[in-house]
Amino acid sequence: MPRQENQPPARKSIRPLASVLPYLARYRHLAIGAAISLTVAAVTTLTLPMAVRRMIDHGFSNSDSGFINTYFSMLMVLAIVLALASAARYFFVISLGERIVADLRRDVFAHVTRLSASFFDVNQSGEIVSRLTADTTQIKSAVGATASVALRNIILCLGAIGMMVYTSPKLSSLVLAAIPLIVFPLVGFGRSVRRRSREAQDTLAAASAYAGEAIAASRTVQAFNGEEIANARFGKAVESAYSAARAATKARSVLTGFAITMVFGSVVAVLWFGARDVLSGTLSAGTLSQFLLYSVFAAGSLGALSEVWGELSQAAGAAERLNELLTEVPHIQAPAHPLAMPVPARGAIEFADVHFAYPARPDYKSLKGLSFAIKPGETVAIVGPSGAGKSTVFSMLVRYYDPMKGVVTVDGMDARSVDPKDLRDRIAIVPQDVTIFAASVHENIAFGAPQASRESVGAAAVAAQAAEFIAKLHRGYDTLVGERGVTLSGGQRQRIAIARAILKDAPILLLDEATSALDAESETLVQTALDGLMRERTTLVIAHRLATVLKADRILVMDHGRIVEEGTHASLIRQGGLYARLARLQFDHGAEALFVASRT
Repeated sequence: MPRQENQPPARKSIRPLASVLPYLARYRHLAIGAAISLTVAAVTTLTLPMAVRRMIDHGFSNSDSGFINTYFSMLMVLAIVLALASAARYFFVISLGERIVADLRRDVFAHVTRLSASFFDVNQSGEIVSRLTADTTQIKSAVGATASVALRNIILCLGAIGMMVYTSPKLSSLVLAAIPLIVFPLVGFGRSVRRRSREAQDTLAAASAYAGEAIAASRTVQAFNGEEIANARFGKAVESAYSAARAATKARSVLTGFAITMVFGSVVAVLWFGARDVLSGTLSAGTLSQFLLYSVFAAGSLGALSEVWGELSQAAGAAERLNELLTEVPHIQAPAHPLAMPVPARGAIEFADVHFAYPARPDYKSLKGLSFAIKPGETVAIVGPSGAGKSTVFSMLVRYYDPMKGVVTVDGMDARSVDPKDLRDRIAIVPQDVTIFAASVHENIAFGAPQASRESVGAAAVAAQAAEFIAKLHRGYDTLVGERGVTLSGGQRQRIAIARAILKDAPILLLDEATSALDAESETLVQTALDGLMRERTTLVIAHRLATVLKADRILVMDHGRIVEEGTHASLIRQGGLYARLARLQFDHGAEALFVASRT
């Protein structure tokens, strides 16, 4: 599960980047092309000092212009080879980075969509989106340009050191003796960079999460004149992210400065010793020049590697955060050997002594020994005060959660013994808070059935009393409705949801207060659509509105996770219990009049 604010910083390791290796293996041709290009470019670079030595020792000393012309021609050829190899390297590594990150984003998103509801109870969606965007961008940089630079400089460094030993073992021994003094501090600084980079990424994700939340609720923010409050909170989050990023940058700056100082300081020292050997005649000027160039290559490569190490440390933090998502195990999964649901579907439902507490609130039981049965084709309403456990019944039936004790069965099958996909295929939901995507009307109705024809979608809209208002939209079924359906009214969004449920044509229908927030005209249209949808289906309704309750075959009255009353509207009114009290308090005047009439 993503790390919470009170948890300790993640382990200081670059190992999370190993999670990218399986993606790398998928595109071996790009990786091989990048490796060949890198090698050719590095080898070409390493040949340049040898050419410089021969020109100094032979061309200049003998004043041989033909020799110099030949060598400059060869240098031009090497320059062209280096340019072509560098261009190929850029193409292969950037293509590889883009391809890997595209796959990684797809896999992370696919995995997140399969996670259980309990995961989203405690994690912000904006923070998860930040991982999908900002963190994958970090990895793209690491897999692409950063990895390319790292490999190129590793090859150059090793090759230059080898050629330095070949050119002058004496001077090389001085350089090699300085390497431990450079490498060990780099490792120590790298740990600090990784830790601070992870903190920076976490604080940025928190800021992004709040920004997404505030932007999605922009109308509420403006309605309450909450712009200054939102700006202050986001500003504070951004400042925290900046402070964390500044600390990470400071650590990287120290790392880079130290590395360059040590590397080039050792080069100056070696040059001083070499100059003395040239003056004494034990070393030629060309050989010293060759050694100096190789030492500059080695030093430059080590300096570049210090910067690359900081970037890889940042990418390691990003990979770790993505790995946390990828390794999150859904609590709700298909069993190893799922049983087949009976065919044809009947729509029978039963709860047998079901106990349940939400993982985020383990000390409070939402359901306490709940038991009831619904026959195929029956319409049952669930009513009760807020917090009675009504919506939890729906969550258990769709298997967002599993009961702590007891059994939930659909068509005689324990919900835990079948594949959740097979179970959910038999259930259609019309929620109170309808989810409308920033897509066209057609795509919203056909969500879950993307292959549905325009005729099928149109028929579902007609049955949902939605065809008339859709026809008035400027592009009809192709009209984009905006984020969360912001361009539609509440009643229109509900009818889109009903059309979606009609198109699914499932034997079990769940209605979660589908008309509670609508005006009278919209409620009439939605209720007419619901009447058609409920026909010949097992329907379970959470409702406060009188029209829906009156049409139910049975009413289950819940309180504190238990069924305390059961019957028809009239029988429950006559009992004068909790249902009758709720009728007086929550139903409209028609219910109150009916209550008074029933008592007299």
